[in-house]
Amino acid sequence: MTETTLRDTVVATADDLFYRRGIQAVGMDELRTEAGVSLKRLYREFPSKDAIVLAVLDRRTRGWRQCLTARVDVATTPQDKLLAIYDYIIEWTAEETFRGCGFINTFGELGSVNPDVAEAVRAHKEGFAEYVAELTAQAGLDPAVAPQLVLLAEGAQTMAAISPDGAWAAAARDAAKALIATSLRPA
Repeated sequence: MTETTLRDTVVATADDLFYRRGIQAVGMDELRTEAGVSLKRLYREFPSKDAIVLAVLDRRTRGWRQCLTARVDVATTPQDKLLAIYDYIIEWTAEETFRGCGFINTFGELGSVNPDVAEAVRAHKEGFAEYVAELTAQAGLDPAVAPQLVLLAEGAQTMAAISPDGAWAAAARDAAKALIATSLRPA
């Protein structure tokens, strides 16, 4: 196994285990067993569990951007590009494996005790907010609408994680659509 493949395997395995069970519930011994690497090799690649957590957050950021951008890029109008964010969230939150936002879950577990994790989560969320602000500007909307759209998206993820009702993401899309339509009207 190449070093890149080994790292990717460990990070993918950690991502799966952490997302399903929580970071603190997964020990390094379990992670190395699931990833199929020796503990010595695991620690040679990652000097600490914190390093693995940060690698998982980096992987999740890249995956989120890729999936979200792919969905947004197929939309034809600037307004539809904004609504595509919610279409993606609707699909994602409906997945059987959905356990909430991995960044919020990680922040909840480690954000108060690990400044590097807190910063990585903040950077991800700020990146999403910047992306929404860009799309909002392209749609010709007031910049004040962007944080409102972000809150709708973030709230949909949170409510979908804690409630068995799958309608939260659709409700957020409806609210975003109304907000966009209202913001397009001349003053």
